[in-house]
Amino acid sequence: QKFKFEKKKRKSFQSTMSSSLALQGTRLSGQEVRDHNVTAVLALANIVKSSLGPVGLDKMLVDEVGDVTITNDGATILKLLDVQHPAAKVLVELSNLQDQEVGDGTTSVVILASELLKNANKLVRNKIHATSIIAGFLRAKKEACKYIRDHIALKVADLGKDAIINAAKTSMSSKIIGAEADFFATMAVDAMTRVKTINKRGVTKYPVKAISILKAHGKSIKESTLVDGYALNCVRSAQGMPTTIKNAKIALLDIDLRKTKMAFGVQVLVNDPTKLTDIRQREGDITKDRIKLLLDAGANVVLTTKGIDDLALKVFVERGVMAVRRVAKDDLRHIAKATGGRVLISLADLDGNESVDPACFGTAELVEETKVGDGELIFIKGCTSTRAQTILLRGANDYMIDEVERSLHDSLCVVKRVLESKTVVPGGGAVEAALSVYMESFAETLGSREQLAINAFAEAMLIIPKTLSVNGAYDATDLIARLRAYHAASQAKPDKKHHRFTGLDLEQGKVRDNLKAGVLEPAMSKIKMIRFATEAAVTILRIDDSFNQKGEEKPNAPVANNY
Repeated sequence: QKFKFEKKKRKSFQSTMSSSLALQGTRLSGQEVRDHNVTAVLALANIVKSSLGPVGLDKMLVDEVGDVTITNDGATILKLLDVQHPAAKVLVELSNLQDQEVGDGTTSVVILASELLKNANKLVRNKIHATSIIAGFLRAKKEACKYIRDHIALKVADLGKDAIINAAKTSMSSKIIGAEADFFATMAVDAMTRVKTINKRGVTKYPVKAISILKAHGKSIKESTLVDGYALNCVRSAQGMPTTIKNAKIALLDIDLRKTKMAFGVQVLVNDPTKLTDIRQREGDITKDRIKLLLDAGANVVLTTKGIDDLALKVFVERGVMAVRRVAKDDLRHIAKATGGRVLISLADLDGNESVDPACFGTAELVEETKVGDGELIFIKGCTSTRAQTILLRGANDYMIDEVERSLHDSLCVVKRVLESKTVVPGGGAVEAALSVYMESFAETLGSREQLAINAFAEAMLIIPKTLSVNGAYDATDLIARLRAYHAASQAKPDKKHHRFTGLDLEQGKVRDNLKAGVLEPAMSKIKMIRFATEAAVTILRIDDSFNQKGEEKPNAPVANNY
């Protein structure tokens, strides 16, 4: 009887708890929350699915202001979507992470993560515990990455420079510049190889930020050019200044070169009105003295992030110095790095006076202002520290040039990864099909429940070649069956090992050797895609309870006299 009373008491306590939770918000648990999350993730993946591959379609996104973006870059699409669902936000962060880490494969990673979740949810419905599925997925991820490194990845050194250009072409094939892939791929590879730097530890790096991309209206995209130097989207501050300066000593300032004013809140009390003229004179003289210090130290080009007034311009023109105002801080930092200079935020020295050390100036062989399109640009050529590069894009309109810039940035990132990691893999679904076949045979060697999860992982890998086929308007079932047959033969028979490079040809609608066809991707891109997609799927799969708390509703205030 006492036991019955305790049980009754516990039940009443639980019902009180659930009712108090229900008052504050809504709760989803178990299968309900999983279905909810999978539905949201699949909805997001379906948006970007049709933009995958060389025959993928573009998306038009219009924001609340009315600005239009036309793109098929997965990360850009998801960034511009106003995603509210918490599980779907994980995928948005996932594509941004892939964009930062690799620069390409942002659409693939989202599609793969959603397919892994969909297959995992089917297993949970069949009474397989989520923990077993998670353990299977993590094991499959480890095996998949190991298999790519050991059996599919190829060294760039064995394939030659063409492999780097082909990797850049493959990245562009799905973009607007796919038709001009030869032209832009060569440009991207040339730009990246010129900015090669070796750090203090002897590691070779290829900084993408050393390449500046500028856009100008007019002409066709094929008339875009690669300039050996750094370009600024600015003009000289006065027409009387020289347009070309050789052996430039560049002063990089974050200082205002207008008439000096007291800081906000500082008051000057004047007893003698006759001294007002002297105060005004001194305000101008302070700026003049600063300019004199810069010019006496040998500066013949002055770049500042702030303003330059007429008084200062007169001094610069008289001394034959090129001065540029309102330079973006990011540009100034890049120029400092490229020219070996330092950005000066003050001219004060340790003695409390003002002085300029010529060692702070950047040096370049040539600084010139050149007319491009409707305006002028300032080019800094022959930088001493690193070989800064500028790609000047031409095109018919803003939407087109913006999309070309995004495509070219992805391609530069791909070239950087290939040059740094020195390994590539065949594209066109070859890696995913090989992994699918390998994972199925690997699952058969296990005697635990993880076998089912690894089979689900193997099935999910096929979503990439399937989506590529569907987007190309081909029969996915037929193409995937043929692709899997080639990969099964390559893994079972030693004399058929060369078939491991077989992928899809989406122009002809058949399978081919993608290594010979030059469809290559960085091995790092595939490894990170599998790693990130699996971790994102596992993160969402771990969720078995969701509490959506609502804030307290405040009573509405009376409107006018209506109570």
